[in-house]
Amino acid sequence: MHITAKTKKVGLLGWPLGHSLSPAMHNAAFAVSGLDYVYLPLSTPPDLLPQAVAGIKALGFVGVNVTIPHKVTIMDYLDEVDTSAKLVGAVNTIVVKEERLIGYNTDADGYIRSLEQAGIAVAGKSAVIFGAGGAARAVIAGLASANIASVTIGARDQSKADGIAQLFAGTVPVNGVAWDSNAFAAALSQTNLVVNATPLGMYPAIASQPSVHWDLLQQSVAISDLVYNPPITGFIAEGTRRGHTVVGGAGMLIEQGALAFELWTGCKADTQVMRQALLAGLEAINKN
Repeated sequence: MHITAKTKKVGLLGWPLGHSLSPAMHNAAFAVSGLDYVYLPLSTPPDLLPQAVAGIKALGFVGVNVTIPHKVTIMDYLDEVDTSAKLVGAVNTIVVKEERLIGYNTDADGYIRSLEQAGIAVAGKSAVIFGAGGAARAVIAGLASANIASVTIGARDQSKADGIAQLFAGTVPVNGVAWDSNAFAAALSQTNLVVNATPLGMYPAIASQPSVHWDLLQQSVAISDLVYNPPITGFIAEGTRRGHTVVGGAGMLIEQGALAFELWTGCKADTQVMRQALLAGLEAINKN
């Protein structure tokens, strides 16, 4: 990579960034596309977020990704928020256009793209989601845009599930329940898609997984996990063992990144190259 004063800059705002693999994914995609761009990790403590946002403009960045804990707070410092981000309630991508900062959310569409890549269609179907955080909200937004018929959110705390259900009132029928309830078990027995939108199964606590009553699921049910480290979680492995179609979290990470790439450059990203960079990075992390 040959970086000059003409190289266009993008990056990632978050705190802490730790072992973020977004720089590896995007820089690999820039290189194979022949684009003179560089993607930089920009560790930003919460109390310095306003200065970081001003710095994006001052330093001539084309745009940035945004990750925890800034996805919601960042909205206060933007000139415009796209409808994609308004629906999810968070921004994960910023484009700098004529010195204006425009916020988008590519998680929802990225999730649907990952399902499509696996041959899973959701129009007219039903889904059950474990978890009631920001990830679940992005998944529901994506499913609603893809014309899902109904969604059931299961959470340890039903009030959190109810809260998210209310946010989507008028877009798609969403029911919030406790994940140890009879209502949740009934939803599992009738669903077409089960999604883990919790951190359960994430490295290093790889032994944990959502408490699914597997025998309730029909054989045709698709299993989706948003966790991407490890690439094959216990949840995905069990779904595979039982003969279900499965989609790991790497797909969503790659596809949301590819959509951000397109917003910044106007070009399609090579998602295969991004996948190779992601998997190589995960392998290196898990060896250490």
